[in-house]
Amino acid sequence: MRTRMPRVFFLMLLGGWLSAVPVSGQAPPESDTTALAKQTQNPVANLVSLPFQFNFNTGGGLVDQTYFNLNIQPVIPFKVTSKWNAISRTIIPVNSLPGPDGTRYSGVGDIQEQLFFAPSKTGAIIWGAGPTLSLPTSTSVGTSTGTWAVGASAVVLKMTGPWVIGGVLAQFWPVSDAGGEPQTNLMTLQPFVNYNFGVGWALSFSPIISANWDATSGQEWTVPIGLGITRTTVFNGRPMNIGVQYYYNVVHPDAAAGQQLRFVIALLYPEKPGK
Repeated sequence: MRTRMPRVFFLMLLGGWLSAVPVSGQAPPESDTTALAKQTQNPVANLVSLPFQFNFNTGGGLVDQTYFNLNIQPVIPFKVTSKWNAISRTIIPVNSLPGPDGTRYSGVGDIQEQLFFAPSKTGAIIWGAGPTLSLPTSTSVGTSTGTWAVGASAVVLKMTGPWVIGGVLAQFWPVSDAGGEPQTNLMTLQPFVNYNFGVGWALSFSPIISANWDATSGQEWTVPIGLGITRTTVFNGRPMNIGVQYYYNVVHPDAAAGQQLRFVIALLYPEKPGK
């Protein structure tokens, strides 16, 4: 998987970038794709999307093995009042971890639900906040926590010219646990900097910094640095966002991966004009 699957997905993405055009055969207007690209970079945008995030984690404590993680992340906004919107973001992880003697532990991980409440009328600063929930749904020995966890999350960002800059912060606290380690006592911080340079193309910096507060001293933090490139376009009549990113973990627990290669394919469902 480590040597062949990234190449397959890279070829799929490259093919999408080069050939993604609408059914009519006409490329979408630059202003439309750029505006849609900015919407995809805004976690509280009024945009229904279905992202699939393929993460290949290698190196570090994994040595020459690969920890594969697919995150399915449906995002559904809906109107609460005339002044407030709510954005539901669900994270469904599907994992495949290396085990001893060439074995692997595969299955669904703990599902997380984030709910952001955001003003429907945005200003210079766009923001949202709300509750979070982690469910003990893991079917894999390697990722099972048995923890019900609740917490809070917040997002703040600013759009200026071609730039979209901001961050998402979330904290989960355990409220009930089946016993034993690990527990879900987790903080995640995802700063993001996007530069849109036209026709749906963008450079993206969006590392996920995490802290496991229940880990032993010196093993709490994972801090990646890296960069990616994305394209928002239309393929066979369906708006979508395609991207590839690479991150190197400058700080990580001894047993964790040292680097990550990430591919993202997000199906987009923007509102039609007039609605």
